Amino acid sequence: MSFRERLQSWRYNLIPDHLVGEILTKRWTDNAIPFLALVVTIASFGTAIQGFFKLSSLQDSTRQLGEFSIVVTGMTVVMLGGGIDLSVGSIFALSTFSAVAVFFIFEQPVWLALLASVATGVVLGALNGYLVGFLRLRAFLTTLVTFIIGRAIYDILIVNFAARIQLSPATSNIWDYIGDGTFQGLSISVLAAIVLAIVTHIALTRSRPGWHVLAVGGSRRSAHNAGIKVRQTVFMTYVFSGFCSSIAGFLFACRLSGAGPGTGLNLEILALTAAVVGGNSLGGGRGSVVKGVMGAIIVLVMTNGLIRLGYGTGTNQMVLGLMLAAAVTIDIRWLKNRHKVLNEVYVAPVYLRMGDSQSAVPGSGTSYELNDRLSQTDYIGLDELEGPEDVILDREGHLYCGTRHGEIIRFFAPDYKRSEVFAHIGGFPLGLAFDRTGNLISCVGAMGLYSISPSREVTKLSAETARSWTSVVDDARLRDPNDCDIAPDGRIYFTDSTKRYDAHDWALDSIENRPTGRLLVYDPKDGSTKTLLDGYRYTNGVCMAHDGESLFFAESWACRVHRYWLEGPKAGTAECVIKDMPGYPDNINRASDGNYWMAWLGMRTPSFDLSLRHPAMRKRMTRRLPQDEWLFPNINTGGVVKFNEKGSIVDTLGDLSGTSHPMVTSMREHKGHLFIGGILNNRIGRYRIPGADESWTSSVSYWGGES
Repeated sequence: MSFRERLQSWRYNLIPDHLVGEILTKRWTDNAIPFLALVVTIASFGTAIQGFFKLSSLQDSTRQLGEFSIVVTGMTVVMLGGGIDLSVGSIFALSTFSAVAVFFIFEQPVWLALLASVATGVVLGALNGYLVGFLRLRAFLTTLVTFIIGRAIYDILIVNFAARIQLSPATSNIWDYIGDGTFQGLSISVLAAIVLAIVTHIALTRSRPGWHVLAVGGSRRSAHNAGIKVRQTVFMTYVFSGFCSSIAGFLFACRLSGAGPGTGLNLEILALTAAVVGGNSLGGGRGSVVKGVMGAIIVLVMTNGLIRLGYGTGTNQMVLGLMLAAAVTIDIRWLKNRHKVLNEVYVAPVYLRMGDSQSAVPGSGTSYELNDRLSQTDYIGLDELEGPEDVILDREGHLYCGTRHGEIIRFFAPDYKRSEVFAHIGGFPLGLAFDRTGNLISCVGAMGLYSISPSREVTKLSAETARSWTSVVDDARLRDPNDCDIAPDGRIYFTDSTKRYDAHDWALDSIENRPTGRLLVYDPKDGSTKTLLDGYRYTNGVCMAHDGESLFFAESWACRVHRYWLEGPKAGTAECVIKDMPGYPDNINRASDGNYWMAWLGMRTPSFDLSLRHPAMRKRMTRRLPQDEWLFPNINTGGVVKFNEKGSIVDTLGDLSGTSHPMVTSMREHKGHLFIGGILNNRIGRYRIPGADESWTSSVSYWGGES
């Protein structure tokens, strides 16, 4: 390795560029900007104003924060549903007046004052919801009108009844406790805000109505087509917003024991700014209550801090306007360009220098030398199949394969001319294996490990494993389960080819060439799935050894085959038994003579091998060229290889004509024939193996009995 190549290896293999893309794919990264803004705001004003965060200074501010956060929570839910509520300020003011009027003017109990406040907010919220949800009026103009009317009504009421409120002799310890008391060091308004935020968050993320709100905000037409009651959902978001404003108004009334001309003034601007600055999208369907609370803290600290620094109302309004403009700009631009940013940074190739390989060219005289024997196959299901990646036969000799349409097809022995859909799973059924009781086990791309009983009942066995502590991407989910085999004790060993890409993105994984494949085991006794080995380049085929004490698995992009020991002195360890092959290995299965069949899904090319030593070039390629012009591994020409226990090549089969089976992903020996599958093929091939045992079957080899 030259010094330049060594530098490339250090640069691209040791510096984790891929973390940037993985972080940006996470939904919680949307919280990064508002959280950073929150930290900067708190740190700035805490430094600029002496005693800004002293307990005595915070007591009144936290009560304000509690009331304000409740209003912002209601605004957030409306925005998540795709709307906007500019009337929260007038609803807040009218709810405050309702509470003080009932308590001070009519001298009724506190609970009745709360009920009057809530009723006011819910009725006004329902009015907004009816106009916007059922009459389908524009949310911005509608709530602007109700804001103006509500504010006018409040101003009239406060002018006529302010004196009676101030001169009222009504008192109550409960009223005073709600306004000025604390519980466990927290004011009642803060406790109410926390409880409401938690309940709302759970409702949005864990309940059907909450999912409906997010669905409606994301796309009303799609939500309607999915059967969601869009109008009722929109209506309820405005009712909830009115409820939140009324609760905040009641708490405000208890704190000040009155109401004045400035009650709720500009609250709608503050709440809208807080919700957007916190990271909630004005377009709807994207955001959270946590973001709204963060925005509320930012806005309240900002406004109070500016006042304490001596800046007037005009400066406050200007700063809020600038914050709102910046937040809206970031929201719109990020939403529109996020996928472009991810396309730029997510693919992070590494350096790999492939070892020199023996030639597979006909006439080369090597053990890998291909021939034209696979061109002599018979066709099964010609033009009836699409993508039979793996094939398998049961005890009766019936043939099974998966298709890219999510179906398991069964061809009936002995002529395999009749077929039926044995089961519909969904996804893309890949590797297949029969267990001792006749259940068909399948790795389903992007879904997990599934079992189909003889009575055709489909059961999900596993879709995840334990998550790694150091992984940013969610590696608990099985993204590309590929092939499986079953040990004598019933445990299912299977491969998950990559943790970074789904099955249909195999080409991106090959270009990146990161070692993200793994070997896993599913134990039917307790239903657990564990990761045994990690850090391989696209783990693929897996096959139990004839003795049942070890298994072989393929590492496709590295052109290697490994042996993992289940028992004996090497138990729990793996060793490479074949390396530097001229082809990319796929499925591996037993042969009747004690050896093993292995598919080559494609052949190495000098151009792609060279590209693996130039990760920067591959990254530029994925960024600048359309996908149909990328340099991929060659999967148009492959074959079948037979190897023994020690990894020595015993036989090879190819299709040099390119008309029968140039691309092979699986093969299965059964009674003297080799049944051949290919993920890009439209048929299954059947090749008679010269001199093979015509009584040997895979099911007998695994589970005994008569064939």
